[in-house]
Amino acid sequence: MKKQLPPLSLYIHFPWCIQKCPYCDFNSHAIKQGIPESEYIEALLRDLENDLPLVWGRKINTIFMGGGTPSLFSPESMDNLLAGIRARIPLSPNAEITMEANPGSIENERLSGFRETGINRVSIGVQSFNDEQLKRLGRIHDADTAINAIESAKRAGFDNFNIDLMFALPKQTVEQAMSDIETALSLSPSHISYYQLTIEPNTEFHHKPPQLPDDELAWEIFTQGKNKLAENNFQQYEVSAYSLEKHNCRHNTNYWLFGDYLGIGAGAHAKISDANQQTITRYWKHRHPKEYLTSTLTSTGNSAVAGQRTLKSNELVFEFLMNALRLTHGFDLQTFQKHTGLERDELYNKLAHFINQGLIIWNDDQHTISASEKGQLFLNDILEQCLPNS
Repeated sequence: MKKQLPPLSLYIHFPWCIQKCPYCDFNSHAIKQGIPESEYIEALLRDLENDLPLVWGRKINTIFMGGGTPSLFSPESMDNLLAGIRARIPLSPNAEITMEANPGSIENERLSGFRETGINRVSIGVQSFNDEQLKRLGRIHDADTAINAIESAKRAGFDNFNIDLMFALPKQTVEQAMSDIETALSLSPSHISYYQLTIEPNTEFHHKPPQLPDDELAWEIFTQGKNKLAENNFQQYEVSAYSLEKHNCRHNTNYWLFGDYLGIGAGAHAKISDANQQTITRYWKHRHPKEYLTSTLTSTGNSAVAGQRTLKSNELVFEFLMNALRLTHGFDLQTFQKHTGLERDELYNKLAHFINQGLIIWNDDQHTISASEKGQLFLNDILEQCLPNS
């Protein structure tokens, strides 16, 4: 069965932050001598131009500007960037355009400027409304700053916005975690990302681990938080994503369903399907901002690309499931077949053991596949058994 071209998104990476948080393993760099703002926008547009031959005739359905801290850039720069994108590739009329923003880097007057550029969704990195926890997490804002930033975003016209919240924080109690959720709900977001603090390699917390809640307490915090969100009409649609009806993040959903995405900016990753060659290729750009700028602005050809690989057919089941099983409602068989070119039996044979154990729900009537509630707890084990050589 031939693969059909899935929806196409665009990810744009902004690699600078005011300071590096001790838990962060993203490609972000503390500002030392200012941001080369105009040069970076120019580099992003050149980067996009070099990638365009990969997607001729296609349109962008969603844009996500992540980081780092995109909101450190001015509305004028964002306007130039988005105008340049529109001049180079078609955008869907109702394209979702998201910008990540940290409360400590948002000036109130800037938010209206961001909204006027066409950005229609913001994701605000609050993490906690507890000042003591924010200090432990190395955040540059306090609770009042976070609340003021959210209220300013609403006044600027952002009726579709996400609040990032972390749980199982150092020395956190259930009561503190529930207070964070209650404060978030009082601000009327359309989406809440609720995810556990994990200690990642190559972070300050990895070298100096804080005292985190034990597994039993972390599970209690998660369970009560999930229930509190459900009581307020926030439905969990992915492992750490909750939204009101019709307010799922369309960009991330495209990732999870193995859609295609261009990636521009320092360290950005991409996945592109080729209908003629019947291949799927992943590629990534140079990580360090200086190296990215040099390679993009002073070299010829697609020199921003640091590496790439074409997926082998025996990798496709794992690559698809790695994301799609995160969705609480799973995926339909037709999407799997269209996006991978594989047949039903190739998927079923990989999952049969977990279906028999009740970890995977295979619904033949509706042609859908999802992890059970118990299966959500063992996703890593399921995926390990789905590795190409297993």
